[in-house]
Amino acid sequence: MAMRSRSGAGTPDHDPRRIAISESIRNGLWFIPGLMVLGSWALAIGLTAYDQADHWFPFRFHGDASSAQDMLSTIASATLAMTTLVVSITMVALQLASQQFSPRVMRTFFRDRGTKVALGIFLGTTVYALLVLRKVVPEDGATAEFVPEISVTVGFGLMLCSLFAFLYYLHHVAHSIRAVHIMEAVAAETRAAIRTMPTDEEALAPGEWPDRAPDQLVASEQPPGSVVSVDEDDLVALAVRHRAQIRLVPHVGDYLPSRSPLAEVWYDDPARASTLAADDLVPLIGLGRERTMRQDVAFGFRQLVDMASKALSPGINDPTTAVQVVDRIHDLLRRIAAGPPPRGVHRDEEGTARLVAPLPTWDDFVHLACDEIRVFGAGSLQVHQRLRGMLADLELACADRPDRLRVLQVERDLLDRAAQRAFDDPEDRRAAGLSSTGTRVDR
Repeated sequence: MAMRSRSGAGTPDHDPRRIAISESIRNGLWFIPGLMVLGSWALAIGLTAYDQADHWFPFRFHGDASSAQDMLSTIASATLAMTTLVVSITMVALQLASQQFSPRVMRTFFRDRGTKVALGIFLGTTVYALLVLRKVVPEDGATAEFVPEISVTVGFGLMLCSLFAFLYYLHHVAHSIRAVHIMEAVAAETRAAIRTMPTDEEALAPGEWPDRAPDQLVASEQPPGSVVSVDEDDLVALAVRHRAQIRLVPHVGDYLPSRSPLAEVWYDDPARASTLAADDLVPLIGLGRERTMRQDVAFGFRQLVDMASKALSPGINDPTTAVQVVDRIHDLLRRIAAGPPPRGVHRDEEGTARLVAPLPTWDDFVHLACDEIRVFGAGSLQVHQRLRGMLADLELACADRPDRLRVLQVERDLLDRAAQRAFDDPEDRRAAGLSSTGTRVDR
């Protein structure tokens, strides 16, 4: 028996506001560099104050004020030049990724911590050198010379760190634009999303959900956008408070136009119910400019399929990359096939179904994973062989699940017909998994 998911017990908190802030931080290039700049500012203030107390420090800088100013000026200008170069390389990498793979995979670059840390080191070192430079006081007869020797020494150390960070960044960006790195990053994020899919709820029993028309239809009061998060536990609490049952209309990942239907509501006693206000429901459904992977496993498949479709386009014609994408899709489908079906049913503490949040089904994932790759790769033997091998393995994995075998058999039949249309030569048909007469050859 599957475990019931109770409000506040077993249901994760997907607060749209918190998720929006988190996604802004993870997708932005400003947060980590900003923290490192603030840290360098605090370090410069603290060390110059420490210098004024004339404490002992090993390997401290020995030179006059003019030498210290020259060194700090050189450090600041060099790290600023590195920062400019890093930003330029990053922009070029983003353009290449967008053109060669898919605009959707650009988010992997924005979420990459290596680039952010390297940028933070360069900016932090620049700010540190400029702040320490202000504290250097040359001797002019009226004022005694002051050279913050410890601060200058640390600045030299930060410059060395910047050089190592620059070498790391060159190595990192060269690997990060490789197709295998991008597809593996997307697959890893999708695997993490699969692990958090709500699959432990009981399915709706006959008669558990009202079979009449909804008592209320709530429309979206927000600007248009993609549904990026659904706060299930708060929605369950809202339904309990109004003694209602709520079924969301859009899936996570759907684009929601203005004033479009958002939820259907049934009340336990329509005659005595307090009408659920749209202002109570709308804040619990997060919208964004683009899809995210927090609750949207299908978005991971979409990114991978887009990469394969791009690789199979006539302008690129790279079926090997498409096959590598299918390898990752195969792994993801196997993980879904091994688990219970996603339900999207959420109950209150008493076990009453209060919320249905629609989720993609097994059939949806299989069609998303196979259809476009089969169509765009119709003339590639590699793609036919790999798709056929994937479907055969998934059929073995779902041997005891007839409900999941059906869509796999449909996809194999579609692949057979695509091979018949694409390959006239008997040898090519055999290589694609068909006999010369068009019947399937099982391997």
